[in-house]
Amino acid sequence: MRCQPQYQGQVYICLKNVQICLLCDEPAEAQTPMCEACETELPWLGSHCRSCALPLTGHGLTCGECLLEPPAFEQVVAPWVYGFPVDSLITRFKHNAKWPFGHLLADVLGQYLQHRFDEDLPRPDVLLPVPLANKRLRQRGFNQAAMLARWLSVSLDLPCEAQLLRRIMDTDAQQDLDAKARKRNLRNAFALAPEAQVSGRHFALIDDVLTTGATARALARLLMNAGAARVDVYCLARTPKPGS
Repeated sequence: MRCQPQYQGQVYICLKNVQICLLCDEPAEAQTPMCEACETELPWLGSHCRSCALPLTGHGLTCGECLLEPPAFEQVVAPWVYGFPVDSLITRFKHNAKWPFGHLLADVLGQYLQHRFDEDLPRPDVLLPVPLANKRLRQRGFNQAAMLARWLSVSLDLPCEAQLLRRIMDTDAQQDLDAKARKRNLRNAFALAPEAQVSGRHFALIDDVLTTGATARALARLLMNAGAARVDVYCLARTPKPGS
């Protein structure tokens, strides 16, 4: 098993502040290793549900599922739709331990969140990575959500409490299940650490991709039931509705 990386420096090498774009190998104009052309072509999320960020055809709408069953979290904030090349970058980071791709995406997500904070998005009190099942952690060697949360903690100057949430049941992989099965799969799967301070605090859950939202809903409900003031969800990408 690979150890959870604790390296505090840059994952990619900075030489005279000149970076090479990780997507096209051309020189990048900024310190982030992505050129302006590639960043513009990323699958940016357009109109979406105000609650769960599901891609929609109109602005300022709420999707049917959130109207029928409002989630415990306030809103999902994601810069991208889960499509090429973001999906490939996430897969290589998550399943092939290509950490520079994850760091790159975290950097851009941090810039996006800071822009939203400057507009009207309330800053959370603390970042909480979605916990990984022990079996999955042993197989992968690291928790990609925890890595994203640590990188965002530095760029946004927000504390990260990686041990506040615990996954107490090893469940089946969520990507192999449909929406109903995902909800059943997560019943009683999570718990708070015994010393967790929750009451009155604003939390932001950190994950890589939000698909059905079952995990985020379960964790947000756990936190709100424990007295949290607000829960948001920050992730890299939101998947569209199947068949859309």
